[in-house]
Amino acid sequence: MRIHREGTGTILIALALSGSLLFGIWKWSLLPLPLQVGLSAVVVLLLLIVVYFFREPERRPPGTQGLVLAPADGRVVAIERVKEGEYLGDERIQVSIFMSPLNVHVNWYPVAGEVSYFKYHPGRYLVAWHPKSSTDNERTTVVVRTPEHGEVLFRQIAGALARRICTYSRPGDEVGAGTEFGFIKFGSRVDVFLPLHAQVSVGIGDRVQGARSVIAEFPSG
Repeated sequence: MRIHREGTGTILIALALSGSLLFGIWKWSLLPLPLQVGLSAVVVLLLLIVVYFFREPERRPPGTQGLVLAPADGRVVAIERVKEGEYLGDERIQVSIFMSPLNVHVNWYPVAGEVSYFKYHPGRYLVAWHPKSSTDNERTTVVVRTPEHGEVLFRQIAGALARRICTYSRPGDEVGAGTEFGFIKFGSRVDVFLPLHAQVSVGIGDRVQGARSVIAEFPSG
């Protein structure tokens, strides 16, 4: 387990603030000793939570031939047939994964292929499970063209707490399923738009792990 590079600045700020608070509690505070100990414990706990949030586990994806992997850790909150209007312009199966603040917030490519589209959209910060968060919130859209099954679109969506979406995808990149493509800070959601012939293998409420759990399969042949 390592700390993700996107957490460096935030953790340094948290360390500086924690150090200042602890110094003040023990150097200048006139509070009774039990309260000093209790406040110090709270400060240290909050610092550990910040560090824990930016953890980056090592993931070994399963064999990826014909499989669509979860792009994020979290809970499946939507599986529905929709029309994707930004890029694909056709009907798709949308699978949405909600990431709570306690989940790992690294994002991984669900399929292998070539990045054919990328766009960042500024927007609002509705709660990530809000029906309009997919179209109104700050978000990024990435499309990967697979060799055998056409294009798969996926979208990082900011939540009520998230204020920064990090995406490393660029058109023309050759990418592997289960490799990292981004990070979202503090609560968010990832939508995947699959071709209609894909066979979804998860249900509403299922817990999934990014780069490990299979959320759909493409039929062979």
